[in-house]
Amino acid sequence: MDRVETLCQKLNEQIAQKAPIDQLLMTAQMIQSELMHLLSTGGEQTVPVTSAIHMPSHFDQPAKVVTKTPEAKPEEKTVVVLEVDEAEVEAELDEIKRNAKTREQISMQNKPQLLFDPVEDIPTLTHQEPAIKPKKEVHEFIGDQQTSVNEKLKQAKIELSETLQEVPVKDLKKAIGLNDRFLYIKELFRGDEVMYERSIKTINSFDIFPEAEYWIKRELKLKLGWDDMNPVVKQFDQLIRRRFL
Repeated sequence: MDRVETLCQKLNEQIAQKAPIDQLLMTAQMIQSELMHLLSTGGEQTVPVTSAIHMPSHFDQPAKVVTKTPEAKPEEKTVVVLEVDEAEVEAELDEIKRNAKTREQISMQNKPQLLFDPVEDIPTLTHQEPAIKPKKEVHEFIGDQQTSVNEKLKQAKIELSETLQEVPVKDLKKAIGLNDRFLYIKELFRGDEVMYERSIKTINSFDIFPEAEYWIKRELKLKLGWDDMNPVVKQFDQLIRRRFL
């Protein structure tokens, strides 16, 4: 019975301090549990007067039990597989091809013809070496040679990179390396390898770049939310352009 009295005093203190309802409910449940234990063991049947609980007027109504809702689990990402109607796609592709060929013919007819061929590789003074070079010390000569070699290697690397960007590609599937394939599937196709393979096959079937560009914008960029400023998207676009050079 001493524990019941202690819990009653604690409940009175919580009421006086205007403690939250969940704390009051917990203390009341502890009192109820203790009383049930005393009843089952044949203990004292009355509660001392000093243990009386004085409830304020605003606690006359039954308290609402506040339950904590479990924290929401993080949303799981789902991979969306695009369902393509082959007949509809074929019909649209035919229409795109006809419109693209018409625009190409119109642009070729309106393109002005050059009256002369542009002159390439015009030599300038920067390509010529002076006839007389001042003598240099050995360490200056070695430093200049090392700088010259580094500049040539750097320039050769840049020229090779630019050349590779302009090399035509006959088959996208063969042109895409293993690392780039994994990169495109992860970053652009949401990890869906089937969607990637189907898209590459569709793009390979186009005859001209405008057709492929229109299909990619409608079926991939809009539906998958590609960002044109993303370096991976830029790399993929550059590869598609090389397919139609």
